[in-house]
Amino acid sequence: MTLAPTIETQRLRLRAHRIDDFDAYADVFSSDRASYMGQLQRRQAWFSFCSDVAQWQLFGHGAWAVDRLEDGKFIGQVALLKPDHFPELELGWMLTSEAEGHGFAAEAAMAARDYAYVEMGRDTLVSYIDPKNTRSIALAERLGAVRDDTALRPDGESLAQTVVYRHPTIDVLQDGGMEAYA
Repeated sequence: MTLAPTIETQRLRLRAHRIDDFDAYADVFSSDRASYMGQLQRRQAWFSFCSDVAQWQLFGHGAWAVDRLEDGKFIGQVALLKPDHFPELELGWMLTSEAEGHGFAAEAAMAARDYAYVEMGRDTLVSYIDPKNTRSIALAERLGAVRDDTALRPDGESLAQTVVYRHPTIDVLQDGGMEAYA
């Protein structure tokens, strides 16, 4: 069985999900915070949670729970996902409301992105974002991603529904470092 590896950053621990993460996960997806990702009732959130976790065993990538190191509190999720309806591997993120505004999403996303490039040997990575989700777009751009209007979208979604941000390759990151994108 393949489990999510544990990754520690300066302030965070990315780890395999545990069942006790589900309540907070379901709360995020049933709240207004999920309006750009698709709000889910608890039962739908359960299927999404299980899919995110199962992708580790099925594909060797999936979702990590994100905990703050200082207190071990679950604050969200970062993921490398490619369900059947995604044309490419996606880097995605979501945080609880209390975790926003501290740079945690960027820190977790950089760790997941670096894992995809270095450990998985991937050469490309995208984020699928609702065009009205200005906060996620700003984060993608902060990570050095650029809009790619020629990329395929999930299930043929239109540009009005989903914009694609392509993340810088490992070569670009190694040549310029993240300082070039901060």
